[in-house]
Amino acid sequence: MRLLTRDRSFYRTLIALAIPISLQNLITFAVGFADNLMIGRLGDDAISGVYVGNQMQAVVQMFIAGIEGAILILSAQYWGKKDTQSIRKVVSVGVKFAFGVGFAISLASVLFPTAIIGLFTKEAGVIGEGAAYLQIVGVTYLFFSISQVMIASMRSVETAKIGLYISIMALVVNVSLNYILIFGKLGLPAMGVRGAAIATVISRVLEAAVSVVYVFAVDQKLRFGLRDLLHTDRQLLRDFLRYGLPVIGGQVVWAINNLANTKIMGSYTAGVMAAVSITGMLHNLIYVWMNGLSSSVGIITGKTVGAGQYEKMKEYAKTVQLIFLSVGFISGGLVLLFRDGFVGLYNATPEAMAYSRQFINVISVTIIGSCYQAACLFGLVKSGGDISFVFKNDTIFVFLVVIPSALVCQWLGAAPWVVFAALKCDQILKCFVAVVKINRFNWMKNLTRDKEEPSHETA
Repeated sequence: MRLLTRDRSFYRTLIALAIPISLQNLITFAVGFADNLMIGRLGDDAISGVYVGNQMQAVVQMFIAGIEGAILILSAQYWGKKDTQSIRKVVSVGVKFAFGVGFAISLASVLFPTAIIGLFTKEAGVIGEGAAYLQIVGVTYLFFSISQVMIASMRSVETAKIGLYISIMALVVNVSLNYILIFGKLGLPAMGVRGAAIATVISRVLEAAVSVVYVFAVDQKLRFGLRDLLHTDRQLLRDFLRYGLPVIGGQVVWAINNLANTKIMGSYTAGVMAAVSITGMLHNLIYVWMNGLSSSVGIITGKTVGAGQYEKMKEYAKTVQLIFLSVGFISGGLVLLFRDGFVGLYNATPEAMAYSRQFINVISVTIIGSCYQAACLFGLVKSGGDISFVFKNDTIFVFLVVIPSALVCQWLGAAPWVVFAALKCDQILKCFVAVVKINRFNWMKNLTRDKEEPSHETA
């Protein structure tokens, strides 16, 4: 079996999907980066407060990523059969779950912002800034949930560009309003972190409105309509729960992991927390293109497995592993190359800048593992149908390796960068599991139902 497939259609499809998805991810990152960078001019408390406040956004994203993943995995396989009717039913289930998650977390964030921020830090300045930000920005979680599911439904049928266009619009609106509202331009008062939150609310509402209008009124592939939301196919609901819950469960595990990371690093000074925030932004920037490639590989995998082309999928899997390993080494080099210039963009204290450099050194190594194991496990194993494996693997590493090792290092009085490295160690360790699992090729499972199979139950 060749290490690199000679199927040119694979590369064409990979690039055609990866470029708009990566650009959309880059623009989504840029929206958060604009908040982070402008707020960085307000000092460590503001940086740390917004970082902690955005942990609820991270929780929402984890849940929605799970719902998106379930939609993409099932829908991409149905797309391999050109069964758009079943795709509409899958999307309908996903929209309902997304609405419930977004509404619940928005309500909690708006009603209890101080209590939520206080779970992660005892720094009074950080709590004040974080609560002010969270109470306003919490409104956006419902709108974000809906827009992301709409965009995922389009990706599942290989319409990737609409997400890019929507994200460009959100970027322009958010950055413009950030500048005006944070610093008080055009005759408006300077609102600091509250201004950043208001800008995010406006851009998220607009993003959701445009995505809904496109899916319901413009798209010609899926032809999703209001009637699809009013009914739930019970058979596909069971499939969504059966295959989707492990995906969502895996994201919940990562949400818990991220919250534990924030809690552990939040026991240090505002300077350390600011450094974690700065490091996270650089990591997310580098991660953008890997995530785009991973998503496009997932769509190709689902479509290929759904069409029953297993030998072709084995050939693709070899190629994908080499691609992501190369992406990992390039990413690690870029992190080191841009480290000092990136840190210099912030008006942070010398303490925060020093810790940022240490933390960035750590991720320059761990991102190699992330690009290989995380991308391959999602793009191949999970998208190929073996969904529960990734969930079990993540759960074991998070609760038996990552969190315990970080707590032990902290208890022993290790330096913050050592504790930070312990929180990232699984990214390398999981590579050993991934390489064995992927090359056994026992993860290719067709999850679809035949069109002729009756499925008339609705609720």
